[in-house]
Amino acid sequence: MLCTRCRIRTAVTDDGLCTFCSGTRPPPPDGAMAPVPGAESLPVPGGWGAGTWPRSPVGLSRAVIALLGCVIASDLFAIGAGLHLGSLWGELAADESLNIYTGPGLRAQELYDRAGAAQTAAFLATAVLFVIWFHRTRRNAEVFESGVQRMGPGWAVGGWFVPVANLWFPYRVASGIWEASVRLHPDGGWRTVPKTVLNLWWGGWVVSVLVSRIAVSQWDRAREPEQVSDAAALVAAADALDAVAAVLAIVFVRTVTRMQVERAGIRQAATVPERAAPESTAP
Repeated sequence: MLCTRCRIRTAVTDDGLCTFCSGTRPPPPDGAMAPVPGAESLPVPGGWGAGTWPRSPVGLSRAVIALLGCVIASDLFAIGAGLHLGSLWGELAADESLNIYTGPGLRAQELYDRAGAAQTAAFLATAVLFVIWFHRTRRNAEVFESGVQRMGPGWAVGGWFVPVANLWFPYRVASGIWEASVRLHPDGGWRTVPKTVLNLWWGGWVVSVLVSRIAVSQWDRAREPEQVSDAAALVAAADALDAVAAVLAIVFVRTVTRMQVERAGIRQAATVPERAAPESTAP
């Protein structure tokens, strides 16, 4: 049975607590000093520190959110251009005498190509910065609660590049980040926060990726005007899902960043006064 307070270690006492939470942990060997509970999670007195201290994800989160906004804008641009191009191909399917390779058809194809280039640029820039933010929050999670981490910090980067496994590994990393970033109870006990935001973000991302692959495959195979029109509609649907996934990603980034700031801020407020208090002197 797990400890009823931290929900991590095995309960050893009659009231369901582990050795850490019950205060019955055996002394360290060879006269080593036991660490102060939660000390490894505390920022330096000046704020967010470096090295073994958590580093602020706020600046990175703002940049990621701004780029995610660019992703949404490029998706909307691509949806409009794709539906317009698809309608022209639909007209060609109904009237084969039309020439779609000149005039409005040519301009629609050029516009669609520009939309695709904008999407690619926005996606690449966002992906790079998001992975940097993701890795930083994972390193902070190691400082907050290393015991709940399911995968090492390196997987916050490498997990995205493993075929097939990239549909699952980043979620495991994110789950550890979420659990470690949860604000504790005032008495130091473990507090569980539903992973609704995390699950919605990851579900939206996976669905968007899978639908996008299907849509691109259908677009590449399309040869007849009617097939091209149908494929353009499916690609537009995939772009809409990508925009929804970007919105959910913004909510996820904002939520995790806020949780980590609160977790670090509470620890700092609770310990800095104690560190700053002068030692008492004997009369």
